[in-house]
Amino acid sequence: MKFSDLLLMSITNLWKRKLRTVLTVLGVVIGITSIVVMVALGNGLKESMMENISSYSSITQIEVSSGQSWNSSGTQAEERLLNDELVNTLKSMEHVVDVYPQLNVSVIAKSGKYMSYMDITGMTQEGLASLDLPIAEGALPSANGEFKLFYGSSVLTNFYEEKTNTYPYWEKNELPQIDLMKTPMFVIFDIDAYWSSRNSGDSGGTTVKPPKKYLVEASGIMAGKPDEWTNNSSSVFCDINALKSQLKRVFKKKAVPGQPTRKNGKPYNELFYTRLVVQVDEMENVQELTKMLQDQGYNAYSDAEWIQSQTEQMNTIQLVLGAIGAVSLLVAAIGITNTMMMSIYERTKEIGVMKVLGCDIHNIQTLFLMEAGFIGFVGGVVGLAFSYVISIVINNLLAASQVGAEMGMSGGICRIPPWLPPLAVVFAILIGMIAGFLPSLRAMRLSPLAAIRNE
Repeated sequence: MKFSDLLLMSITNLWKRKLRTVLTVLGVVIGITSIVVMVALGNGLKESMMENISSYSSITQIEVSSGQSWNSSGTQAEERLLNDELVNTLKSMEHVVDVYPQLNVSVIAKSGKYMSYMDITGMTQEGLASLDLPIAEGALPSANGEFKLFYGSSVLTNFYEEKTNTYPYWEKNELPQIDLMKTPMFVIFDIDAYWSSRNSGDSGGTTVKPPKKYLVEASGIMAGKPDEWTNNSSSVFCDINALKSQLKRVFKKKAVPGQPTRKNGKPYNELFYTRLVVQVDEMENVQELTKMLQDQGYNAYSDAEWIQSQTEQMNTIQLVLGAIGAVSLLVAAIGITNTMMMSIYERTKEIGVMKVLGCDIHNIQTLFLMEAGFIGFVGGVVGLAFSYVISIVINNLLAASQVGAEMGMSGGICRIPPWLPPLAVVFAILIGMIAGFLPSLRAMRLSPLAAIRNE
């Protein structure tokens, strides 16, 4: 018999027993819907977690700071400092996309009656561009050599009145009257000297000359509300080369605060970076590079290890949810087996006639397998359609609730991955054929004479 003949016969036989077929298909629909929705829930939780992590940290970045290397005897060998040589070495490594050096310095900023402590971060043009900072006014600091500052949206909240020591924003819910773009800021780089001069002369002590104040203009301001916290809302940025030049003018041959010194206490001839941000091509390569840097004595940190543990937990949850759905499909498989066994009992004489007429026994087996597979196929397709409907309903309900907004699940919690629909249909067909295998064997092994005599 041709394949088309077998397919037509199997569909005809199922259609003759519509109610039983529909009930059996319904079991497969419930099973496939359960599996797809459960897996989609697990996938949605996993993707939402990754999106939330990506919103406040980069999953493909490594943060490197200076450290200590140790020899085999357990004693300190040398201090591992961050310089241009290390930057170039890292850039030449496999899987490293780019390296962004950072130079941090703490200063005191003054404007009229207000003052604040600031941490200024000097970065390269590529590093500043990689932050993708939203700009409300002005522009990012340029590489023209001018020392200008780019302020975060929440910087003004940290200013206080010097005389009264009160914070306008935190105590009165109002921002200081400072126009960052129009009014240059007085910046004091030598904080220790500033406080020494303020406290000098007390109780007849020696008077210390106050450090020089530098008038610094703004290059721009970050977009955002003062009360909206982000990674960079309280940060102050500048061009790294301009910051180096400024520090050399301010401190000349003296040690720059926060910079390492030689064993005799004298400063190095170069300024070392506070931190390096290493951009890696794929998250899978982050841990390997992080461990290599740690083995060399540097302090290297990335979110990759924590993300991996979280991903493993989510995979376990996804597996458990899928297993719960699979129980329904197992029940459906038992239903298919029962349906096919009943069909064989009812069609025993028909099977006997087919054998007597010379029908190949393997064709008989194929006929029953096709019937079982067709039940699985229809159940899989219908179950898949139901899964999409249920997913849309769940996502809409979650979007309308406060829980969805708090969890930041803008894309919905129920997300069906592209690979799942075809796999679900194929899986349903296989389950149907496996469930129909034993009944098809029974049909194939029936004695023709005994089958014909059967009433």
